Amino acid sequence: MPIFNDTKVAFADKSDAQLRKAYWMFKMIEQPTLTSLGTSILNFTVHNNFPFVNGIVKNTLFEQFCGGETREESMKAVKQLFKRGVGSIFDYSIEGKEDEETFDAVCKEIKDIVRFSVGNPAIPFIVFKPTAFGRIDLYEAVGKGAELTTSQKEEWERVVKRFDEVCSLCHENDKKVMVDAEETWMQDAADHLCEEMMEKYNQQKPIVWNTIQMYRTGRLEYMEANLQRAREKNYFIGYKIVRGAYMEKERARAAEKGYADPIQPSKDASDKNYNAGIDFVMNHLDKVSAFFGTHNEISSELIMDKMKAKSLDTDNPHVYFGQLYGMSDNITFYLSDKGYNVAKYLPYGPVKDVVPYLTRRARENTSVAGQTGRELGLIKKELERRKK
Repeated sequence: MPIFNDTKVAFADKSDAQLRKAYWMFKMIEQPTLTSLGTSILNFTVHNNFPFVNGIVKNTLFEQFCGGETREESMKAVKQLFKRGVGSIFDYSIEGKEDEETFDAVCKEIKDIVRFSVGNPAIPFIVFKPTAFGRIDLYEAVGKGAELTTSQKEEWERVVKRFDEVCSLCHENDKKVMVDAEETWMQDAADHLCEEMMEKYNQQKPIVWNTIQMYRTGRLEYMEANLQRAREKNYFIGYKIVRGAYMEKERARAAEKGYADPIQPSKDASDKNYNAGIDFVMNHLDKVSAFFGTHNEISSELIMDKMKAKSLDTDNPHVYFGQLYGMSDNITFYLSDKGYNVAKYLPYGPVKDVVPYLTRRARENTSVAGQTGRELGLIKKELERRKK
């Protein structure tokens, strides 16, 4: 889309050396075989504590996609983004651990983020993953209504307690909190928990925001049912609207276990469903607010057009845009330049612990048609512009 092609605006904060480094990295990610082999080797070396890995990762993938190893270290990126009107969403990107000690530690970290961000408009949202607070198998069992053992019931009570502690703290400090979506087989329990938290803490405004993956089937129907419930119970809804990030895993599991594929049949169907999600939000702004997480130029412009058609200010508090740190700067900085509410997901954490997130991000970039090529084209265009 022509309006998102201003590379001078997109890369104003990047040096030539940083752009060349990013170009080299996206070029590597563009190769599916190389990405698959590289991420497998990286995970192996980290798992086996190879001493040289931290430095290599920190100067490549980590530098591109993460703010730092700590919140304090990440504040440099936060301040730089906010100078240009872009908010930051601290994403404590620890994945793949399933012990109670880690769940408690992550919960404490999320609460520390809340306290750290109070009074700072540069950090407009708090975020966490449901599986950062509990085991995915437990969510699945609860979502299916399975009979839980006494120990499982106690374990689930601890999950609910972690949710409630974070949402309560956000409510006390007037901070919005988004709960990420994950695999479909655990999502019913997560959705139900989000609904409970919304009913409890969204009486005056949307504090708790759930995530809706529009590459899934049945999500519009879910949103419509939740809206009816919100009207009956008199609370507000906050949604992060995304396409989704687990397509290959979802399709493979559905085929293996013999149930209906929960993913839209085609990219076009996912795009249409996402646009229908935009319409849903825009038609119910009296009750629904949305953070549109998208790297898609067409969807971004469609949201802008619908805001204009409804005579909404660009900084309307019910509409946010969001992209990941290190990606789609052409969209992010165009939006901020025009006065829209926009924020970057800013992952952080110890290098070793963030590697599973980074390798997943690399694989996703490879699988999303055109994503990496678009980044490469924009970087190349800017480097050529600077030579003139």
